[in-house]
Amino acid sequence: MDLQKLKQELIEQKKSKFKGNIYHFSQVNFAYNSNKIEGGRLTEDETEEIFETDSFIPKSDEAIKFDDLTEMKNHFRLFDYILDIIDDELSKDNIIEMNKILKRNTTDEENPRYNVGGFKVVPNKIGLINIIDTSSPEDVEKDLDELLNWYKSLDSITVENIIEFHVRFERIHPFGDGNGRVGRIIMFKECLKNNIMPFIVLDKDKPYYMRGLKEYKNDKMFLIDTIKNEQDIYEKVCEELLDFNLKSKSNMDDIEI
Repeated sequence: MDLQKLKQELIEQKKSKFKGNIYHFSQVNFAYNSNKIEGGRLTEDETEEIFETDSFIPKSDEAIKFDDLTEMKNHFRLFDYILDIIDDELSKDNIIEMNKILKRNTTDEENPRYNVGGFKVVPNKIGLINIIDTSSPEDVEKDLDELLNWYKSLDSITVENIIEFHVRFERIHPFGDGNGRVGRIIMFKECLKNNIMPFIVLDKDKPYYMRGLKEYKNDKMFLIDTIKNEQDIYEKVCEELLDFNLKSKSNMDDIEI
């Protein structure tokens, strides 16, 4: 798979809002799956309608939360943002900006306990069963600095490094909400930046993903294998959608009609 072509197409298709190809697929599937993992209730079809038309017809009588709609649209903006900064170095500032984009105009933004636009001010944990402790609010900035310094010190980045970053980021859990979605979009960005096949963690694989995060210290390969499976799935879609070659204008002029 030509990863430079993938990167170029995502950026170019984003600029032109081109539909029906890899940018469209990535936007809808990333937003649907990442929000679904966190409890979002919109369906995949509804997600696509929102992306395409900025509206949707509910498929059931179930009430739709305002935040579900807002965070879905915000995830589309978040994906665009990481394409805009795809080659930038990962920093505290752009990580905070990712969370701000995701949580903009949600009810959390009105609640000072979530401190949208900054790091968490109230302690949090991962999960309700087999709880994972996270950094205390007063340690977040220090722990994130240490993580970013470690990451920047690497001579070359591998998918294993990106997964390690993700695990450590989630154990810091720097924000009042949105940590998982920000963490997963960071992995996509860093893969694409470093010429590594990116991926979308699918909701159907949530049990494997969550087990991989929780058991990482004892068994790194479980999460690594889960992520590599997601890479294979995304790569197959890329190969199907990007199997084309546009003729240059000069070549097109030579074609007789």
